[in-house]
Amino acid sequence: MNTIVAATRNKHKIKEIGAITGKFGMEIISRDDAGVPHVEIPETGKTFEENSYIKAYEIMKLCGQITVADDSGLVVDCLDGAPGVYSARFAGFDGLWPEEGEEGVDTDDGDNNAKLIRLVRDVPYEKRTARFVSVITMVYPDGRTIVARGTVEGHLVLEARGGGGFGYDPLFVPEGYDKTFGELGPEVKNSISHRARALEELHRKLENSVE
Repeated sequence: MNTIVAATRNKHKIKEIGAITGKFGMEIISRDDAGVPHVEIPETGKTFEENSYIKAYEIMKLCGQITVADDSGLVVDCLDGAPGVYSARFAGFDGLWPEEGEEGVDTDDGDNNAKLIRLVRDVPYEKRTARFVSVITMVYPDGRTIVARGTVEGHLVLEARGGGGFGYDPLFVPEGYDKTFGELGPEVKNSISHRARALEELHRKLENSVE
């Protein structure tokens, strides 16, 4: 079984990734368990791909092991793609996007959700289309890089529903369901989520890389 270091410090993400990668014969350990010193990695990329690579590469340099990083977020059509790569920092600035030079810091889920609801409140449900995007990058010490992307389409509701998940999960109803990610529970979510789909794509690419 391969041991892979998770670049994220987000326990929710590590738990979700670990629940899925275990099926693929990959053991995920946290960067703390790998002995990586505490370091903040600025997410300066403008795309999920760029941020995912930045995080994986910087942690790989510190631990010398295969490292996997996820960059994910919510893309809302009626908001021109916001919050996008700024999903975790959405409430930290006033507009849809930060001002030049204003990157912000991670903000509270409740504040992010409140801002999102305020911005889409007057948009009809059928036009509140959105998707969760996850890009997972695996970086090897020898320089090899594998990138996988997963998405799940859905609609936004205007009131948080369910206590499961995290982030925007209580506001997002995936296509084909009538419950939010916050209501569906981890077993269902892990089978259809953007992160699950990205990991499945990662698995396919890993299989192809050894053929």
